[in-house]
Amino acid sequence: MNDVHVIAYYADDPTRSYQLIQWLEVLETLHAHHPVGIVVRDPDVATLLRERTGLPIFTAPSFPELTELYDALDAKVALYCNNSMLNFQSLIDGRMLHAHINHGESDKQSMASNNAKAYDRVFVAGEAAVQRHIEGLLEFDTRRLVRVGRPQLDLRPASLLAPTTRRTVLYAPTWEGDADYNDYTSLDTIGTRIVRAILAVPDVRLVYKPHPKVTTSLTPAVQEAHLAILQMVAAATAREPEAGHTSVLRGDILAVMPDCDAMVTDVSSVGLDWLYLRTEAPILITDRHQDAERFRQDVPVSRCADVVDESTVAGLAELLASRLDHDEHHLARLAMRHFYFDDLQVGDSTTRFLDAVGELAALRDQLLSSRLHGDAITA
Repeated sequence: MNDVHVIAYYADDPTRSYQLIQWLEVLETLHAHHPVGIVVRDPDVATLLRERTGLPIFTAPSFPELTELYDALDAKVALYCNNSMLNFQSLIDGRMLHAHINHGESDKQSMASNNAKAYDRVFVAGEAAVQRHIEGLLEFDTRRLVRVGRPQLDLRPASLLAPTTRRTVLYAPTWEGDADYNDYTSLDTIGTRIVRAILAVPDVRLVYKPHPKVTTSLTPAVQEAHLAILQMVAAATAREPEAGHTSVLRGDILAVMPDCDAMVTDVSSVGLDWLYLRTEAPILITDRHQDAERFRQDVPVSRCADVVDESTVAGLAELLASRLDHDEHHLARLAMRHFYFDDLQVGDSTTRFLDAVGELAALRDQLLSSRLHGDAITA
């Protein structure tokens, strides 16, 4: 166990495990440079992860078990993909440096919170994330921010969609969040109307790919909308089997995007992943709260997209058809991609991430050595 240099820590239950799963391939790459071990608190998560990765997985359900494990591992760096309350039990360990790596880049309010102050470093995608922390937090030391891009976007997963000659429009709504301030979903407000509009576009294939948490949502309105959309897709497929309409409830959305020609989505990491990977293709973003000025300010990507809300969804079919024929926002998306992801190209984010973790591991060794040296001198 002493060979583990980097811990990827995940404390939540299986319903949020997508937050860590999206990092697995990147962590496997990191493992070749700095041995990685995954530490989880829920045995069910451990079982799930063992089906997906060969990285060593350690389970520590209780706090005493966690401290005992950390003593045995003596790792250098701990990485956190979310802000679970149980992260604080891990942060107690003062022999490691702790870095928050998140599970996506988005304009959700939760992306810049005071939780960031608990970590030695906060890995962010680019300038937009830096500005988000400056504008959203008081007394935050921006020297903690490390711009690494988004390493997952360097991966090229196998396609989940069958080939088609039709124009493919992706509807990718987010979930309702765990609090009202973080609720950006369009499902329970205009979700079915969005799907109906997409199906009305000539020569179209609809792909419905909801956030993983949508499928387990306990919010009645979200459940109802999700089930209604599944029924709409099934009915459309029965009417027009050759169209290829489909619902994709499992798998990586990054394996869906390359085969799509336009996307309707909510405020989430999905929209920014599209901006990076499919800069040349139209994106439409929903505004649940119908506050155009605030939306433009808080969601910069909306400045290079068409915004869909209660007042405009009726014209969505015509708008989509127009954008598929005449994309008016391409140049604006190019500039906005730079704002969110600097000038990174494929492969650059992974390199930055590996370098950043390596520098933290070296810094930890240096700091620990200095502390021991200082103690020796004092004695």
